[in-house]
Amino acid sequence: MRTFFLSGAAIAVLTSCASETIPPAATSPQIVLSNDWQTLDTVAYRGKRDDISFSTPTHGWYGTGKGDLYATTDGGNSWQRVASKPGTFIRALGFIDENTGFIGNVGTDYYPGVTDETPLYRTDDGGVNWTPVELGGKTIKGVCAIDILESTRIYQGKLQPRTVIHAAGRVGGPTGIIRSVDNGKTWSVIDMQAQAGMILDVKFFDEMTGLVFASSSRGADNEGLVLRTEDGGQTWTEVYKSGRNSELIWKASFPDNKTGYATVQSYDKERAQQLIIKTTDGGKSWRELPLTENAGARQFGIGFLDAKRGWVGTFAGGFYTDDGGETFQPVPIAPGANKFRVVRNGAETQVFAIGTKVQKLDIEQGNPSSG
Repeated sequence: MRTFFLSGAAIAVLTSCASETIPPAATSPQIVLSNDWQTLDTVAYRGKRDDISFSTPTHGWYGTGKGDLYATTDGGNSWQRVASKPGTFIRALGFIDENTGFIGNVGTDYYPGVTDETPLYRTDDGGVNWTPVELGGKTIKGVCAIDILESTRIYQGKLQPRTVIHAAGRVGGPTGIIRSVDNGKTWSVIDMQAQAGMILDVKFFDEMTGLVFASSSRGADNEGLVLRTEDGGQTWTEVYKSGRNSELIWKASFPDNKTGYATVQSYDKERAQQLIIKTTDGGKSWRELPLTENAGARQFGIGFLDAKRGWVGTFAGGFYTDDGGETFQPVPIAPGANKFRVVRNGAETQVFAIGTKVQKLDIEQGNPSSG
């Protein structure tokens, strides 16, 4: 079997994987979209940055393939480097609050210059210091996605908050999931090599029910794949397979627990038609929707504000839909947008996109007919 590798310009831009965790949708008819994206002032980076995470409307972080972690305390208006770990490839981020977060490293033997074998770090001081997550002797090769779910459980007759964390990977394989259901105190490792060749994204709806977005193999015959579990990852069911070679399911976005979208990333140079997939039943079934007919529009990130309105990042720039993915139109998002994050603060909403640029869209409340 041939190992799946990228080369040349693709490596410069294709450097991602992380989990999509969008807050519950607000009342969508009240939102006016202008698609007037603002490019934020950040340190220049060759290629594509992979993930951006916010714990509050003001506190956020993004990382690079060089191991640099940047933070903002003013909603992205300014950024400061808070840590640098050469040899680490920051692939995914997930922050619980202003201090506590998790940093996913893609791992060795895929991208040149990556020497760090630790797949997942924890920080308790806003990213300044990192501690390897203790996995009890087990591990996975690398992380491409982090999903953080704020949940509750009944304990001694009282509802208690609980954070469920999944970190999954990776591009190029081998595959596995790191899992905690007790706020990151203890962890288990799920070997996924029998189920998927690569894992690019992960999404859980509760402690037991979740999805991974993947490829069927690590070779040229890989097909786009979505797997679903209802027992916390002990068993998995195939709920989508593309039926075409040289494809991955790269990133997913769920504006609510029923409606979700994911990008179908194709490496078939002869294939011009780009597709996304959509579910309306929590990932139990999926259907394909056309994005654009352009062989150069290889897809990366996807983010939805609500069930109807969302964005897709591609090598050829961004696309926007306001009818649930039935139609798309080009919008001024920089090429290679790999991750979208929706940040809400009362009546104010911002959408962040990160890739070759770091961008922000301010969304205003207004006349529903203007949306």
